[in-house]
Amino acid sequence: MRRTIISLLLLAGLTSAPARADELKLADNVPDRYVVVKGDTLWDISGRFLKQPWRWPEIWRLNRDEIKDPHWIYPGDVIVLDYSDGSPRLRLMKQHSSGGNGEVRLSPRIRSEASTGFAIPSIPPSVIEPYLSQPLVVGPDQLKNAPRVAQGPDDRVILTVGENAYAVGIADNDPNLIWQIYRPGKALKDPDTKELLGYEAEYLGDAKLVSQLNKVSTLQILKVKQEITIGDRLVPAHRNEVFSYVPHAPAKDVGGKVISAYGGVAEIGQYGIPVINRGARDGVEPGHVLALYKQGRPIKRESSKEETLYTPAEVNGYAFVFRVFDRVSYALIMNVRHPVNVLDEVHKP
Repeated sequence: MRRTIISLLLLAGLTSAPARADELKLADNVPDRYVVVKGDTLWDISGRFLKQPWRWPEIWRLNRDEIKDPHWIYPGDVIVLDYSDGSPRLRLMKQHSSGGNGEVRLSPRIRSEASTGFAIPSIPPSVIEPYLSQPLVVGPDQLKNAPRVAQGPDDRVILTVGENAYAVGIADNDPNLIWQIYRPGKALKDPDTKELLGYEAEYLGDAKLVSQLNKVSTLQILKVKQEITIGDRLVPAHRNEVFSYVPHAPAKDVGGKVISAYGGVAEIGQYGIPVINRGARDGVEPGHVLALYKQGRPIKRESSKEETLYTPAEVNGYAFVFRVFDRVSYALIMNVRHPVNVLDEVHKP
């Protein structure tokens, strides 16, 4: 299957908005120029020039019209910091120019992964791709009513890669060939209101539909991430041939909290996945950049009569929202100084 990805963050809609009141802050010891090398990402390159890498479209001065005639950043290209008009901007000097001084303006372009000479991606594709169809947040009865794994080979209850599984509940005319296998997981609750936000289904693996006969579907197990057993549920695999994402701040402060860590880790570091108690109903959308704040810690008291005070919440890093459900969202931590914990806050940067 030919897969395509958007190797650079789409820039549409960012610079068409009114100018930000706060001026761009350049990184300490910012270079005059930088030569792009294989393995760079656009976020990392921007971090060499900006203290807030997610604001890179502003320093490139890009607008919606430039998307119609896009260019690319490739290894060997030279990025130059220019002050010629009184304020900083970045320019791209192509290594192989066809004429003139070789200077072009940066814009995005969709490129096939099968092509050669790959452009610099926005973030490492291998980091985000495993999560484009996972995780899954469901209602209390959504998985209960889904097709299920009903039998394994030789009456075994634990299935592994390459084995057949027999399922019921898949309609004869269902067009889906690849199915993901899930198990009901933990409840996600708002830490402040105690509202049930949904259930995080545990992703177990993938299976391929082989045949159907008398309401029984034969599946072949393609991938196992966790133990697959009889009774696990089947959900059509979500195909993400093109994933476009635009880094931008929310229009208003989301005022949320980290309520869980995908994968069950206790502390979340760079490229970890925090679960946030804000979703589509709160105005959160894919591409939102959220500032992560360490939760306030209680001030030590010298006596029981003293008022309980807390340290101010402090900016700890930035997370990039990539999957949004109605009441919760999942983000990718891009920059962080200290590990992120449950109950840490997220706000508009």
